[in-house]
Amino acid sequence: MCLVKLASIQLIDGRQMAQAATASRTSTITLSAKRGRILDSNGTVLAQSVERYTIVANPEAAQEFTPIDCNKNNQDYCHQIDGKPVGATGAAAVGRLLAKALDMSAMELGADLSVSGQYVVLKKDVTPQVKRSIDNLNLGGIVWGELSSERIYSDGDLMGSLLGGVNDEGTGVAGIELSENKVLTGTDGHQTYQRGNYGGEEIPGTMTESVAAKDGSDVNLTIDRDVQWYVKKILKDAKSKYGASWVIGVVQDVQTGEILALADSDEVEAGTNEAKLGSSRAVSETFEPGSVGKLISEAGYLQTGLHKMTDQFTVPNSVTEDGQTFKDSFDHGNMRWTLAGILQQSSNIGMVIAGKGYTDEQRYEYMTKFGIGQYTGLDLPGESSGVLTSPSSWDLRTRNTVLFGQGYTVNILQLNNVAATLANKGVREQQSIIKSTTDSSGKTTEVKKKQGTRVVDEQVASDMMNAMESVSEGYSKFVKVDGYRMAAKSGTAQVAGPTGALTSIVSDYSVVIPADNPRFAVTVAMKDPQGVYGGLTAGPVSAQICEFLMQKYEVPVSSPRKDAIPVTW
Repeated sequence: MCLVKLASIQLIDGRQMAQAATASRTSTITLSAKRGRILDSNGTVLAQSVERYTIVANPEAAQEFTPIDCNKNNQDYCHQIDGKPVGATGAAAVGRLLAKALDMSAMELGADLSVSGQYVVLKKDVTPQVKRSIDNLNLGGIVWGELSSERIYSDGDLMGSLLGGVNDEGTGVAGIELSENKVLTGTDGHQTYQRGNYGGEEIPGTMTESVAAKDGSDVNLTIDRDVQWYVKKILKDAKSKYGASWVIGVVQDVQTGEILALADSDEVEAGTNEAKLGSSRAVSETFEPGSVGKLISEAGYLQTGLHKMTDQFTVPNSVTEDGQTFKDSFDHGNMRWTLAGILQQSSNIGMVIAGKGYTDEQRYEYMTKFGIGQYTGLDLPGESSGVLTSPSSWDLRTRNTVLFGQGYTVNILQLNNVAATLANKGVREQQSIIKSTTDSSGKTTEVKKKQGTRVVDEQVASDMMNAMESVSEGYSKFVKVDGYRMAAKSGTAQVAGPTGALTSIVSDYSVVIPADNPRFAVTVAMKDPQGVYGGLTAGPVSAQICEFLMQKYEVPVSSPRKDAIPVTW
């Protein structure tokens, strides 16, 4: 009977026990894929994941640990602290050995190691240098490092909420990190092998399966870091100088629709909780455009054939239309202005007079053609499309205020694209902020975007640019870049304050430079600036940005202006 039992144990149960032992030692570990980088248009890294380790330990093994005092024969595996014996055993000894490397108290570590179980996290996101110093403590099987990564951002608040951040699992939760999360995220791999009793160290020669991780793709932005840096600096300076609540700005290539800078005066660092929980003010803030909105209406007048830019108007000090009285920002007698002069003088009265015969449907049509009330297509988290109600909901006053930029709201990207469309000979380009992606094998793919849409004829756009240049000349004492012609429009609008009443002001300024060979459209908006009017506040800030652009991109100086449309008659 004993022989039968022995045979059973050796031949049958022995095989099962060996298999069970092997299974208990077999471990499948995840090989984490690295998240792709975010880079500017020149390849400068704005966000990247770097190698980090999570330091973990086996508490049961720690509690059984007895340090080996060092002598000349055991230097490769003994334990000491600054050349002296550890002076303790068990979890307390392990804590003392780890304290300096992890920059933690030995008492805290000892407590962490005194729990039950075989796995506890001691510290996350330690550098490879720290991990190597722990490897040298001769605590194999008790303490080890598991590979992880940490997301770091190179420029603090340069792009703050626009970049956003990732959560503890490395998933994008805000900003570009969220909108491009699928592209940036790689595919994890894994390895299966047998490990020792403690710590998870691989037993050599026992690897049975290995699937490499595939890193995420890099995302290459249209943003130029140098331009972004300068715009950010100027906006923060302007907030202080004018005592504004906030300042936002955008720079766009008029021919491609690419956004070179999108910034605000907020000081939010990318990757922080504030960046993860919020959204960029530059995409979320909406406001009435004020008189910059006159660009849309006048373009509509011209495109529908209602008026020519040289049409002559007598503009009184006030006008009553549909039982509603309208005035300008300044008192004046009967003024003899052309349609170009109405834009130059930013006359609300003139816009209402010229708008007779321009139907509500046409007013709405051209606002939508220019992109008002619609998302930009940039897919940036937190973007607001603004508010543009249908003509059927307009009252007798709103149907006229929309002619001069009141009664609807925009974000700064929409507003900037109005000027950019006119500068681009009447074609509205799809704005873009993602230029291309580069996968882990190095293959770069350009991001496809929709073809541009013609909004107005080329001649209409040319006449609008001509009139906008006359506007710019009217502000030349405050807003200029020596050697370059500019086409612009300023705006000032009352907006709701903290109580909901119209107690606040948004001042804005949109400019195209050079006017004779358009390259860039720039818009700046600010809330409650001292100085109020857009031409006196946002205008000079825009000029500073334009001057930088001309120097950075070495744009040839303008030729003299010779074809100005008359503004008076």
